[in-house]
Amino acid sequence: MTDRRVPAVPQHPAPHTALPRAESRPHAPPGRPGPGGPDGSRWSPAALRADLGASLVVFLVAVPLSLGIALASGAPIMAGLVAGVVGGVVAGLLGGSPLAVSGPAAGLTVIVAGLVDRFGWQVTCLITVGAGALQILFGLSRLARFTQAIPPAVVHGMLAGIGITIALAQLHVVLGGTAQTAALDNILELPAQLAGLHGHAVVVGLAAVAIMLVWPRIPGPQKAVPGALVAVGAATALALLWPDVPRVDLPGNLIESVALPVLPDSGLWTGVLGGMLTVALVASVESLLSAVAVDRMHGGVRTNPDRELLGQGAGNAVSGLLGGLPITGVIVRSSANVRAGARSRNSAVLHGVWIAVFGIALVSVIELIPLAGLAGLLVVVGLQLVKVADIRTSHRHGELLLYVVTVAGVVFLNLLEGVAIGLVLAGLMVLRRAVRARVRIEREGELHRVVVEGTLSFLSVPTLSRVLSEVPAGAPARIELVVDYLDHAAFDHLEAWTRLHRGTGGFVEVDEPGDARRGVPRPLRDLVPVGPGAR
Repeated sequence: MTDRRVPAVPQHPAPHTALPRAESRPHAPPGRPGPGGPDGSRWSPAALRADLGASLVVFLVAVPLSLGIALASGAPIMAGLVAGVVGGVVAGLLGGSPLAVSGPAAGLTVIVAGLVDRFGWQVTCLITVGAGALQILFGLSRLARFTQAIPPAVVHGMLAGIGITIALAQLHVVLGGTAQTAALDNILELPAQLAGLHGHAVVVGLAAVAIMLVWPRIPGPQKAVPGALVAVGAATALALLWPDVPRVDLPGNLIESVALPVLPDSGLWTGVLGGMLTVALVASVESLLSAVAVDRMHGGVRTNPDRELLGQGAGNAVSGLLGGLPITGVIVRSSANVRAGARSRNSAVLHGVWIAVFGIALVSVIELIPLAGLAGLLVVVGLQLVKVADIRTSHRHGELLLYVVTVAGVVFLNLLEGVAIGLVLAGLMVLRRAVRARVRIEREGELHRVVVEGTLSFLSVPTLSRVLSEVPAGAPARIELVVDYLDHAAFDHLEAWTRLHRGTGGFVEVDEPGDARRGVPRPLRDLVPVGPGAR
């Protein structure tokens, strides 16, 4: 047998041959400037004009979503605006993704609703503070890179499960009823809800849903106006015809709504600490996923993931202290920010300022908004988390089962258990692929080719034995081992079968095609050199 040698690794170029620093920085693609002005300054007149315009667009997107997410979370309505302000100003200034915009997110709605139901609102605020502290710890410990180890099918399944749960709950409000706590209860109660539609709220809610679905598909310049704003505005105008439609009820303005967190009873601390960890993990993963998506939309400065966790942690700590919802990086706001031409983090900060002005000076406008209109907005937002592209990608990579199981776990159990089941299943699938060999037999005239791929261990010996038994006695055979590992049990079986088959007068050749030989244990090579004269 010839000895194959691995080619020498080329030496690294000398330091003086490195590219100039200017060439190592990412550039914006043609027609799409990166963060900062043409001269790289976020304070240049051109950059400030672009950020001002983008901030107004994001503000119009953020206000209805913040109010709706607070409603779905069972939190005070103003808590959504508090989180919007903090997400814009604090996370906008400190975060590691210059064009990402943070605020209350649909991905945390189910978790927050469960915490509010169990502990009350002010203890939930304490949980938000603790989650922020954990995120800061994550950032200081440089743990951001480990979130990339979570399988995409689990992450997408988690978001889809959250979206379905939100849509099921808010559909009851659209129909004029009351949402149940559990997704299964919402499913079981839906026929009765459809049979007994409740007054004019149904018309208002369905109008909001229709506008959210149709508005992005209408051609023309009016698409620059956010569909969420149009839907809530139209629902509010329609509700003016019917005084009986339930509306948002606010106790005061944004400043008067600030609520400090309180400590829980001594017997609840285990649940509170578990809630802190859950919020911190989900918020961190969602923020980093959003930052990655934003990076793909522009050619400017890339995200610093550890700084992003520090910024998100500081934002959650401040939001919880002021009585706001937990925040994450939000892809809806962030994509609107990039599309509107934002150049720097000034846009996110300004959008938070506009939310603060709105929440302080325009409380009377908020109180005109019908609850069914906000619920219709959330039904569509929830369903948009279930993406056909994610399902196709999971199917293409053989992980559709993982996606479906995670979705079902989140919907019918809870978010933490659903994700845990998804991760366990992902581990089992990896283990199965790692220990499973793919064995097949092919005919080339009289020659029987037995191709073995993958990991050939004792677990695959029964399959290998079954396939080898299909080779007729005395027939010529070639065993092609395209394996990365061969254990003793499999080696013994191959050696015994080879000896027996030669005893019947058959020719046997064992081959390791390509470069697979370098990954195979040494004892296997003793089996390989079987020439044409060996019988």
